Amino acid sequence: MAKKKKSITSVVKKSRMAKRVSAVSRAAKKSSALKRVSAKSPAAKQSRVAKRVSTQSRAVKVRVPSKSILTHVDARGRATMVDVGQKVVTARRAVAEARVMISAELANRIRKNSLAKGNVLDVARLAGIQAAKRTDELIPLCHSLPLDSIQVRAELRRDHVYIWSEAKVTAKTGVEMEALLAVAIAALTVIDMGKSIDRAMTIQGLRMLEKEGGRSGHFVAGAKARR
Repeated sequence: MAKKKKSITSVVKKSRMAKRVSAVSRAAKKSSALKRVSAKSPAAKQSRVAKRVSTQSRAVKVRVPSKSILTHVDARGRATMVDVGQKVVTARRAVAEARVMISAELANRIRKNSLAKGNVLDVARLAGIQAAKRTDELIPLCHSLPLDSIQVRAELRRDHVYIWSEAKVTAKTGVEMEALLAVAIAALTVIDMGKSIDRAMTIQGLRMLEKEGGRSGHFVAGAKARR
């Protein structure tokens, strides 16, 4: 009788153990299924994509474009003079203009040539010519150019001194800065010559009117200066 009881107890224990094992197995299967479902969710997919992108971005080296958009900036962002060694020598021309707005009193004194410093228009014209020949010394990244010609005009108009310049060169690079610098320095010279009479003078409309020659072709501004 005692042996039968032991046998029954042993069977019960084994049955209970089997149930627990089965329950644990079902729970594990359910957890695994939930993980698979979770892995297929949009959020999980996005997370995996983000991890892959992050890994790839760490592996990729930063590459600097070999050619800059700005010609006076190298691949490392440093200012540099453009290498024109491979360019073709062509005839180039540039025209620029500016205006110095003046008072009626100063205009009258210029007309009569009665200023203490001398003839404003002549001095301004010569200053512009001199400046054009020294452009490479004043603007750091400009090439030295052997100018074929530089013409500067300074004319008294009703309420301003009109300044016009034309620069020509046969070279591998343009002559725009020479023309622009000529009118800029001529305009400043007008101010220097007349500041004792009019301290409110302003320089207006300094711009390039026309450019010819070179790879970029012919450029003409919206309104040309009167010759």
